[in-house]
Parts: sequence; C-alpha cells; structure tokens
Amino acid sequence: MSNPSNSLAAPSRTSLRHRTRAVLREAGIGVALVALVGVFAMLSPIFLTPTNITNIFTQISINVILAVGMTFVILIGGIDLSVGSVMAFCAVVAGTVLKLEGLAVGPAIALALLASVAVGAVCGLANGAISAYWAIPSFIVTLGMLNIARGAALQWTQARSIYEFPDAFNDFGSATVLGLPAIFLVALALVAVGWFVLNRTVFGRLVYAIGNNEEAVRLAGHNVRAVKIAAFVICGAAVGVGAVIYMTRLTIASPISGIGFELNAIAAVIIGGMILIGMSDFLRQMVTGFVIILAVVLDVYRARLTRAAD
Repeated sequence: MSNPSNSLAAPSRTSLRHRTRAVLREAGIGVALVALVGVFAMLSPIFLTPTNITNIFTQISINVILAVGMTFVILIGGIDLSVGSVMAFCAVVAGTVLKLEGLAVGPAIALALLASVAVGAVCGLANGAISAYWAIPSFIVTLGMLNIARGAALQWTQARSIYEFPDAFNDFGSATVLGLPAIFLVALALVAVGWFVLNRTVFGRLVYAIGNNEEAVRLAGHNVRAVKIAAFVICGAAVGVGAVIYMTRLTIASPISGIGFELNAIAAVIIGGMILIGMSDFLRQMVTGFVIILAVVLDVYRARLTRAAD
C-alpha cells in the first residue's frame, strides 16, 4: 500500500525543480550578480562604499555602450570583432575634428561627436553589407575590419596620440549628476533607447525574428539583408559614441586604444555584464576568456531549458 506522504512529496519535488529551472531561465544572471556582490562585500569592506560604487559605474560605462550596439549584432546571429579597433579609429577622427582651428568649443564638440558616430556607422555598414550580400560569416568580415580600422587609426595619426582638448570636453569625463557619473548616465540612456527599439518597434521584432528563424522572416516578405546591415550600422554608431566618451575619460585620442574591448562587449551581452576589477592585465585576459566560454555554456543551457519548457 502506497504511502500518501510519498505521493505528495513527488509532485512537490517536481514543482520545486520546475520553479528552479524557471528562475535560472528568467533571472539566473541577476541571481549570480547579487551573489557576486555579496561575496565581494564580505571580502572587502570598501566594496559597497559610495566612492567605489561610483568608480564601478565609471569603469563599466564604455563597455555598456559597446554592449548596447553588440546586442543588435548578436541577436541576428552575428558577431563584431572589430569594435575595439573601430573605436580607436573613431576616436582619432573625433580628436582631429575637435582640434580644428576656428571652431568654438560647442560646435567643435558636436562635430567631433557626429564625425565619430559617422565613422563608426560607415565601418558597421561595410561589415554588414559584405556579410549580408556575400554571405560571408561576420566573424571573418569583422576580423578583417579589425585590422583595417587599426591600421587606419595608426596611419591617420602617424601612430601618435592626439591631446590638449578643450577643458569643457575633458571635464565631462569626470562630471557627476546627482552623485552619478555623467558618462554612466549616457550609457543608461543608450540602454533605454536600445531596449525601446528592440521591444517597441517593428525593426526590433525583426531583429529577434531573424535570430530565431531567418528563413521564415525572408519567406514572410521582409528584407533580411537590410535588417542585418542596420544592426551592424547601429553597432558601429554605438562604438562612435563610446569612442567620444572614452576620450573624455582619458583626455586623449590614441590609435592603440580599445584593444580587447570586443571581448568584454561580447561577454557583457551574453551573460548580462561582468566587471573584472583589481586584477592584473594578464589575469584579466584569462578570466575574460573563461567568462566567454562560460557564457556560451550558460546560454546553451538556458536555451535547452526554454525548449524543454515549451
């Protein structure tokens, strides 16, 4: 004769398993982030101090901006390995414009921002067009652009950094608004714009749809190539914004800046963001590589959970 308590326990365990999977699928990254914050807070008494929190917000701002653009590319099933080099190219072009004689500070800053965004968008256009029209994997195309943009940045400046920008421009990199870094607020604004485009526009729905089933979108009569190219252009434009923000922090435009930024942006998109603070450069590279591998594993696991739930 079966024990009624055992019969009740089995559904209870099944229900708990389903709830656990649902949490992992929907909020696993958030739970992991909270756990990491708790661990760091216990290991370091200054981790949760206002000064350190402000410093973290400042440090992640550039990566957040790059990750916004990278999100569009990854959602369509692509990848952009050129963002670091394109950022350097955008920066040196913007720096050159910023130092043009005869321009007032305000117009010079506005033109520098426009030039940086334009350069990034053109690089993104080239990546997207070549990848979409010739059906070349974006991994290969953007790897080529990585070298082209880096070489262009070095040639543009003869391998020299550009500096001595207007004080109003440099001060923005350290400015705060209501206790928050101004550059972090810019990053949050771009996140909000990206969220709105992806979740409240037809274009955003098409980006998701192409990533899920490109052939179905094509058969439905939509221009898949145009959406793919637009995703890369958005990524490039975001890089242009990030380049100018990075210049305000460093107060220089360097043709060798942005090395390895593409890996951080990709990792941020896949796992929701992670800052590696207090590590040596070599250790940071090792951990970043590990994070990317772990991110892919987690993404595959979450996809399996989603399919199982359906």
